[in-house]
Amino acid sequence: MAKHGKKYNAAIAKIDQDAIYEPDKALALVKETSFTKFNATVEVHMRTGLDPRQADQMIRDVVVLPNGLGKTVRVLVFCQGEGVARAQSAGADFIADSDEWIQKIQGGWTDFDVAIATPDMMGKAGRLGRILGPRGLMPNPKAGTVVPAEDLPRVIKEAKAGRVEFRLDKMANLHIPIGKVSFSAQELFENLSALMDAIRKARPTAAKGIFVKSVTLSTTMGPGVRVDPNTALNLTAK
Repeated sequence: MAKHGKKYNAAIAKIDQDAIYEPDKALALVKETSFTKFNATVEVHMRTGLDPRQADQMIRDVVVLPNGLGKTVRVLVFCQGEGVARAQSAGADFIADSDEWIQKIQGGWTDFDVAIATPDMMGKAGRLGRILGPRGLMPNPKAGTVVPAEDLPRVIKEAKAGRVEFRLDKMANLHIPIGKVSFSAQELFENLSALMDAIRKARPTAAKGIFVKSVTLSTTMGPGVRVDPNTALNLTAK
């Protein structure tokens, strides 16, 4: 077993490892047991009963968290023509409208958090798949990040407000941030409720058996707190 420091051991001692907590109590515990000096991220980890090898059992969707993620989101937009003015007015941080931008990213520059593209720029953006793909930055129609120019303002504002993409990994798990430790328990509860509502709606029609097998909440470097998956999946904001 991996050795942990005194702070981690003190934190985990506050958690009953055999217990399955109600979501509100679990959120209070992850806030209480966070011990980092920085403002840690609160994350949700879910183990599903899906088979990620089957295309009709994949999950890839987005949710706009009502209280955001507690961080500044830098948005890059691949666009041209009328899209440039729309992206600028909506507050895009970077506008990749030329080959110079493509070359800059090919050179390794990825100082942004979300990439959005208009369909007419996907030919150029597509050349960056090897760089952006592994980082989760590649614009994708399924994730709602390839949109017509007229939709850019909405998508850019959503991204900056707390738009989070979630997707099933190869082990049939989901790992999704829902805010910061500095958030109030109510703010985290509202974000968790919005996320669970989105996941419930994203359940593939081909899913068989138990959809979500386990739900665990944790903070950066902090111990996990198990949550009853049925209660979590049926959350509604208070």
